[in-house]
Amino acid sequence: MTKTLILLIAPILVVSVAATAGADAADHHARGMATLDIIVGGDVQRRLDSLTDIAPELGTWIADFAYGDVVSRPGLDLRTRELATVAALTALGNAQPQLKAHINGALNAGCTPTEVIEVIMQMAVYAGFPASLNGISAAREVFAERNITVENAAK
Repeated sequence: MTKTLILLIAPILVVSVAATAGADAADHHARGMATLDIIVGGDVQRRLDSLTDIAPELGTWIADFAYGDVVSRPGLDLRTRELATVAALTALGNAQPQLKAHINGALNAGCTPTEVIEVIMQMAVYAGFPASLNGISAAREVFAERNITVENAAK
């Protein structure tokens, strides 16, 4: 029975992937750049161009796939997606530059500093206290760069 189900499902998956691959690449890129602009707060193209000397395709993958296809999907608003990203990067524990970028992104998408802190603290339960402490350290740095005081973050 399982083999039969896999055989029946496989053609559907191939058709779905082919339909996605055939979609207009310009639409993916435009959606990705627009989403990145909100998260990054501008200067997106310069940031993507900074990868061209060593990994030229990476910027395209980031804009077109990560942000054009995945992050811009309906179903979750950008605030929620950024909080989920902050949670995931906190749990990884070894992605501080990306974590700081997405803490900024969460704030740019309308999250409050309190929401950012709470999602990082929540990760202590699932990823451990060291990961959560690293996340709080990243948030502290971002808040300092944005002149957000700890007292303001608690409100």
